[in-house]
Formats: sequence, C-alpha cells, structure tokens
Amino acid sequence: MNTHDLVAFVAVVETGSIVAASARLNLTQPGVTRRVQNLEDLLGAELLDRQSKPLRPTPAGREAYEHGRRVLRSLEDLKSGVAADGLVRGEFRLGITPYLSETGLSSPLDALRSEFPALGIRVISGWSPDHVERVSRNQLDAAAVCLPDGTAPPADLECDDLGVHPVVLVVPREQDIADVVSLAEISRMSWVINQDGCGFRSTLKRHLDAAHLPFHVAVEALDSELRLSLVARGLGVGVVTPVALKQSPYRTKLKAIRVEGFEPAVRAWIVHRPPAGRLAKPIKAFRDALDGELRKYTGK
Repeated sequence: MNTHDLVAFVAVVETGSIVAASARLNLTQPGVTRRVQNLEDLLGAELLDRQSKPLRPTPAGREAYEHGRRVLRSLEDLKSGVAADGLVRGEFRLGITPYLSETGLSSPLDALRSEFPALGIRVISGWSPDHVERVSRNQLDAAAVCLPDGTAPPADLECDDLGVHPVVLVVPREQDIADVVSLAEISRMSWVINQDGCGFRSTLKRHLDAAHLPFHVAVEALDSELRLSLVARGLGVGVVTPVALKQSPYRTKLKAIRVEGFEPAVRAWIVHRPPAGRLAKPIKAFRDALDGELRKYTGK
C-alpha cells in the first residue's frame, strides 16, 4: 500500500472535498483524485460517495478511514519514537474555546512550549461544538472545550473532565438593580454577549424561551474585554468568566448579579481521539496545566 494514497484519502474525508484536500496537501486536484482511485483499486471498494456535497465516505470508506488514521498515527509515533534525541516532534493542533482562552493561552501554553520545544503547536480558537466535531474528524488533535453542565462529549472520544465552572452575569456598578433578580426582570434588559454559536448563549436563550420571555441582544462581540467595556458603559448585561472578570481593568466598574432559579455553569473538558500516541504526553501536560490554572479561580 502506498501511504501517499492513504494520506490523500484521509485528507478528502476530513476536508469534505477534493479541492480542500489538494490545498492541504499542496497537490493538484487530479493528483488527489488519482491517489484516492489508486486506494480504491487496491481495496476493491468505492470509498467515497461522489454524489454528496461535501464528499462523504461510503460505509467501506468509513471503515477504511478509521483504519487509515490509525496507520498514519502509528507512522508518526514511529518517527517520533526512533528520533535520536527522544523529542516529540511534528504538529500539535489544539483547539480552545473562547471561555477558556484567557486561562489556556497563558501559563498552560507556555508550559507546553517549554516542555516540548521540538513540537510545533498550532492553536485554533472556536466554539466548543465545532471543536468537538473537528476532533472527531481528526482536524484537531485535541481541544479544550466547555459544554453546558450535564452534557458530555461523544462517547467515542477520550475525555478528561476539568470540572464545573460558573458563568458570571455583570451590570454597571452604578446601575440601580438588586443583587438577585428574577428571570423576568433580566429579560427586560438587553445583552452584550458572544456571537451566535456560543454554548452559553444557546442555554440562556432556551431558558428564556421556555419561560416565554424575550431575548434582546444589544451587541455581539467575541472579545471579552470589549464586552466588559460596553457593559461598564451601560449597553446591557454581560456574561463573563470569573477568570476574565478578575483580570479585567473594568472590574471596579462592574458588579455581579444572580438570577433566581438560574445558575449558569459550564463543564470544561479536554477531548481527543484515541489513541493519543506520540501526543499523549503533550495532551496530558496541557490538561494538567490548564486544570491547575482553573483551580486557582474556583478554589477547588
């Protein structure tokens, strides 16, 4: 079997198109097509449903993909294992959700780079459901994600539970509002919140919808400091992590409030596909460092 043919097929499955796979591999589109056809001829089976867009594997293709990923991962492990200096090499594609970025992109990332100097680390920011899907499709090696408490990642992934973490609602300090309000009261205010796709935003909207209450968004912004500055100026209610609030220069201009019967929280996870192979130690190192940082703010 030609491993180049296997690499091309895996790239097509993970990207969903010949065009994207050719860009990933720096090959021509006919070259990628030819390599996939070579693999199909060798295995005696059609591996791609060419009528679907994006391209999807056939049942035989799904089986070939799973076996193929294990073969390619084993080759990477072999290369790393026989290196004379014993260093972990290659690329580590790490996804981090915005909720964890303030924590994960500080000391844990520095510790990872220090412990594995020969490892190329590529960090991708994005929403947790998207990252879980990318890990499942092998577009990421691991991801630090947050899901609503009570929701677990897919069973086919290796998952390290980093515990439950609160979400804080903030308003301007001078605003005349009680420390504890009802859901109906908070629904009459506008929100300064993440863009659509944020798991907490979806949870909040479900609670309001279930109570037949409105959900008014004043500003959508991804950057947490920008959101806090807008809340401090009175544009609406903000949603922030305890880490971001304690580190923010706007913290003295804000106050936290609670909503009766609504205690927003998320559970943090590190997810990756089994087996981790050569990346087992880097994943564990990042997981331990991130867990330690989170514990500083939760007191656990």
